[in-house]
Amino acid sequence: MAYQYENKQEALLAKVKGKTGKISDKTHEEHLKLYTGYVNKTNAILKELEELQKTLDPANPAQANQIFSSLRSLKVDFSFALGGVINHEIYFQVLGGAGGAPTGKVAELIDKSFGSFEAYKKDLKATGIAARGWAWTCYDSRSGLLFNHLGDSQNTFLVWGSKPILALDTYEHAYYADFFTGRGAYIDEFFNRIDWAAVNAFLEAPCGGK
Repeated sequence: MAYQYENKQEALLAKVKGKTGKISDKTHEEHLKLYTGYVNKTNAILKELEELQKTLDPANPAQANQIFSSLRSLKVDFSFALGGVINHEIYFQVLGGAGGAPTGKVAELIDKSFGSFEAYKKDLKATGIAARGWAWTCYDSRSGLLFNHLGDSQNTFLVWGSKPILALDTYEHAYYADFFTGRGAYIDEFFNRIDWAAVNAFLEAPCGGK
């Protein structure tokens, strides 16, 4: 049977409930319904891919073709759905902390990569304001440095060798009910509620998993 991703909605809500200040519990509750949708669609696509494998013929253009085909559609949509799962799991796991200055290895890397925590905050905030969907702090295994990447969709973070250790959701559903169009104020509150222990755990984990 095709691999099925676990729905962590309850655990993720428990991680942040009552711990994110001006980012309300109601926003999180509604937000996590979208996350559940991504989990369900990811699992459904995996089952469809498993069924397709039984009759898959690379010479059949209905199944494999770069313009339009069943395999192409399923695999492109799978990257979007799974991106929605992973992005949201990182986002909710790095929330619910005391904020403030970073600690541990990530603090050292922030200073090494940006010169100071204030410079890092300024760069991530600007990246989040410029993004249409996501901003990620990632560890680059080549340079040994952190970089704040920008993404306009669930599946636009495809920088090989970079591991996401912090995810900032900048879609309106993450903040509009609490901040209206004040994305900058939302990002400021996000910084106030970062769980740096969780960020360090993502830094130490393989492939951004935890």
